[in-house]
Amino acid sequence: MWTSRIFSSATRATPLAMATAKPARTLFNINPTILRQSSSSTSAISYKRSHPHKRHPALTSDYLHPAPPSAEEAVSNILYNTPPAGLNRTKKRHIFNCLVQNEPGVLSRVSGILAGRGFNIDSLVVAKTEVADLSRMTIVLRGESNTIEQARRQLEDLVPVWAVLDYAGFKVIERELLLVKVSILGPEHVRAQRNSRSPNGWQLLQEEADEDMTPSNALRQTHGHLKSLTELAKLFQGKVVDVSGDCAVIELSAKPDRIDAFVKLVKPFGILEAARSGMMAMPRSPIYDRHEIEEDEEKEEEAGIDVSLLPPS
Repeated sequence: MWTSRIFSSATRATPLAMATAKPARTLFNINPTILRQSSSSTSAISYKRSHPHKRHPALTSDYLHPAPPSAEEAVSNILYNTPPAGLNRTKKRHIFNCLVQNEPGVLSRVSGILAGRGFNIDSLVVAKTEVADLSRMTIVLRGESNTIEQARRQLEDLVPVWAVLDYAGFKVIERELLLVKVSILGPEHVRAQRNSRSPNGWQLLQEEADEDMTPSNALRQTHGHLKSLTELAKLFQGKVVDVSGDCAVIELSAKPDRIDAFVKLVKPFGILEAARSGMMAMPRSPIYDRHEIEEDEEKEEEAGIDVSLLPPS
């Protein structure tokens, strides 16, 4: 009993202790004026006023008029800013004209050598020539000149290969054949044409169009598209070789660049199918003037024989 009273009296706070005790906020050293300043909307302005920007010193003559670099510094700067030689290598287009023996397995051996060196063949055309046992192989690929030359020599080492000519840098005649099947119903009916073939184009138009589409309007629309395709083919010196109720086949022989341009122009009509033969190339023959040849021969005759070029007697 006495122990419980002593314990309760010890834990009871005396008036003197309560008077000398500090408030809880003083234990954390929080100043109420700081709280009011931080909550004010003008605290950023007051901070800028109390911390003004420092002015940088004026530029000296060393910065305005720097001393010229030395020869060693100039050379090192040029060498550092010059890109490596490997970055400037551009892949050019090369045209190979391979004259090969007309026997089985030649095409696989030639393509295997090019594939082993990592070349992607853009175009490959093989056909017989006027000679019975000789075939011409036209290959178009892109690569660096050194690597292309190594591949050309490696192709010439094959037994059935007679010669490999590189037409890069020469004036050549390039031609490619295109057969493209274009819809004459309109681009909105291309998907239906691919899924189900209809014998008559105007019937397909009636099935997919509204009730207002009559057979006469459908025929008028198809003939309008056909006329536009025919005029476009004439501009590229092509021709329409086949016409059906819903599509037309156009034949065009031109350079690869013109073939690409024509395909882009007929694409809005709706291309159903396209086939390209690949590029064929033949070098242009030089033109000689007969009068210039005669003048050169006369000059050679007038010059005579130079005795200094003859061997000693």
